[in-house]
Amino acid sequence: MADYPWESEPTVILTGEEIIRQYHLQRIEIDPFSAEQVNPNSYDFRLGTELLTYRNRELDVQVRQPTERTRLTEAGLVLQPDRVYLGSTMEKMGSDHYVPIIRGKSSLGRLGLFVNITADLIDIGSHNNWTLQFHAVQPVRIYPGMRIGQVTFWVPVGTIKLYSGKYQGSVGPRPSEAFRDFEAPGSTDSPDHLRPA
Repeated sequence: MADYPWESEPTVILTGEEIIRQYHLQRIEIDPFSAEQVNPNSYDFRLGTELLTYRNRELDVQVRQPTERTRLTEAGLVLQPDRVYLGSTMEKMGSDHYVPIIRGKSSLGRLGLFVNITADLIDIGSHNNWTLQFHAVQPVRIYPGMRIGQVTFWVPVGTIKLYSGKYQGSVGPRPSEAFRDFEAPGSTDSPDHLRPA
């Protein structure tokens, strides 16, 4: 047996047909699910109906940041280049058996839209309407319900420990909670007691 089990195991990504099969076996959660959104080895997810923006122009990672919420309408919204926008997937997704990785769609990247700035890895066991981080190189109009990105599912190697972090159970976009990483271990202080933004 190899010292590192992945040396003898192929990297496995689920095909579209297998995504459908694992969904019906309830080993993958996608709600709502549509077979029309299945690709050869990914699933197209759609944009939810709300966006968050930060009120402050300068952000401090140790401070809870106030946000403003915008509800998207059929007219859509033009994203401006000098802002970060937080949206979410319309679908609640996750798996206790596979590792989801999310990416923007190529067709949107060609318009200068970053759909997920940095956090493409979803922990196994995370079941959420996943928050998406948008940045537009130039003004781009987006619409609720549009296909905004793709999720792939990968087979993990080793003992599985399910995610139980601070974003578990998110419904709609969630702002950064990076400030929690600066709290003292074992602290019982409410995040509201941190210095205000």
